[in-house]
Amino acid sequence: MTPVQTPAALPAGHAAALSIWPHVRRLAVLAALWAGIVGWLGWLLYSRATWAREADEADVREWLSETRVFRKALPELVEDYVELMDTPGGPDPDRLRAKHDEIEAHLSALTEPTRKYAGKLPLFPDVYSLSVEYPGVPPPSGRTVHPAWRSPLPRPISDGKARVRVVECPAGGTATGRAFIRCEYRVHTNHRFEDEQQSQRSWQLPLVLVLVPVTVVSGFFAVRSLRREREHAQAALAVEHRERELLQARVQTQEAEQEAERAARAAEELQRRVLEGELEKAKIEGRAAEAERSALEMKSQLYASIGIMAGSYAHNIKNLLVRPNDLLARCIETDGMTREQAGMLHEVRSTLGTVTERLQQILRTIRRDPNRAEMTRVDLTELVRETHRTWADMAWEKWKVRFTADLPAGPLAVSGDLSHLQQAVENLVFNARDATFEMRNHLREEARRNPGLDATGRKQRLIEAASWKGEVRLRARREGDVAVLEVQDNGVGMTAEVRDNCLKTHFTTKRDNALYEGYSAGMGLGLSFVAVVLEHHGATLEIESAPFRGAVFRIRIPLAENEAAR
Repeated sequence: MTPVQTPAALPAGHAAALSIWPHVRRLAVLAALWAGIVGWLGWLLYSRATWAREADEADVREWLSETRVFRKALPELVEDYVELMDTPGGPDPDRLRAKHDEIEAHLSALTEPTRKYAGKLPLFPDVYSLSVEYPGVPPPSGRTVHPAWRSPLPRPISDGKARVRVVECPAGGTATGRAFIRCEYRVHTNHRFEDEQQSQRSWQLPLVLVLVPVTVVSGFFAVRSLRREREHAQAALAVEHRERELLQARVQTQEAEQEAERAARAAEELQRRVLEGELEKAKIEGRAAEAERSALEMKSQLYASIGIMAGSYAHNIKNLLVRPNDLLARCIETDGMTREQAGMLHEVRSTLGTVTERLQQILRTIRRDPNRAEMTRVDLTELVRETHRTWADMAWEKWKVRFTADLPAGPLAVSGDLSHLQQAVENLVFNARDATFEMRNHLREEARRNPGLDATGRKQRLIEAASWKGEVRLRARREGDVAVLEVQDNGVGMTAEVRDNCLKTHFTTKRDNALYEGYSAGMGLGLSFVAVVLEHHGATLEIESAPFRGAVFRIRIPLAENEAAR
């Protein structure tokens, strides 16, 4: 053990530690009394200095919360706005913009008296900004910020008498507390500020007169106590130093034991974390497998539903075709018809037979899951040619669309399901047809609503819109080891958001656009069916489109092995 040191030889830190604590104990009562007096005086000074500002803030909050321009106060309008923003499935853009405009009108109406009588009414503050803050949530479409009002008046120079204050209060009954109202204002009555300054100066002199004597007396007693405690501390310093050395030795022994225990616990904790990691990994793998099974079940349910609907439609159409076929048979058996009439009736009967056969083919295609396709050798050149031959006349006569096809000189053989590929191409053609209908409607509405046109100009624009013709073009070509098939139109095009979501099941924009030339709006199944078919064939789909600039759907599908080797 280290030899005992004399009090004079002990370190200065030890001597200070021994002298501080007894002094603190002896002067605790005096220090508490002094602290109480200083705290009481400080509280009086602070309350006198801040009561006017707190009163102003309370008045502004009451003005924001209780003022009603028409039926509802501002917090109630903000609560309606937040409920629209948090609507499950996304807010209604039109209702959200209407509520946005209503709040902005309310803010403008609130600040109109303060702006109209700025500097004239002493109880009216100068409002520089009044806004609804909704952190972390973007404003509605078509708006850059949430509802706000900014004063056209310049802000005052930042000094003591013209300080702009900020008040923030929650939006009424909003449960989540995510929205609040923010107001930047200035009380323009300068005499109130001067009174506050004068009040502060009147309290400073008594405060100084009280604190100086108290501090002098406290210092005197503190110095005298320090001298007494120093004499007692030096006498007990040697004994305490020896006891401290013994305690340090015991503490070191205990620390060594604790370090060993911590090492053992650390090893156990590490082993526990490894086991938890393995368990979490097993849970993640189980959830992934469950998600995959759920996706497969959803796909099976989707195609089962499509098959049920298709069967119902086919049954109804067959029932409708029974009576026309019977009537045609009776007319053909009737005597006295000319050869031309008989030929037309036979052509109608043949057409009905083709319709029935085509209906059966479509029914078989829809009922079969694209994941269970019947793979054969398919010539894409012939498929495009047959699609163009089937729909070209109807496209021009009924749809008012020019339907053309650009074909390569030779065949493009791929391995795939003919029925599925044919249905996928026709879905893209019908999608292009609908896009041209939307474009024609857009041109008509643009001509009707253009305020810069007179009656003659509007009539000319309507004539041009009516004479506008849609174009749908099919292209097929070979690029290396893949066959490329494109469906291009000059229709209304797609935004980036629609382009990113158009392949999702049940996603469609046609429900919002009513009917297209007599054709019902879609159910969002066509392009999702195309995506599933192409995925099973190892093909890719590229989409190029912009609003009002048409669209190009480009399919890249690997050529058959013998075809790719050429």
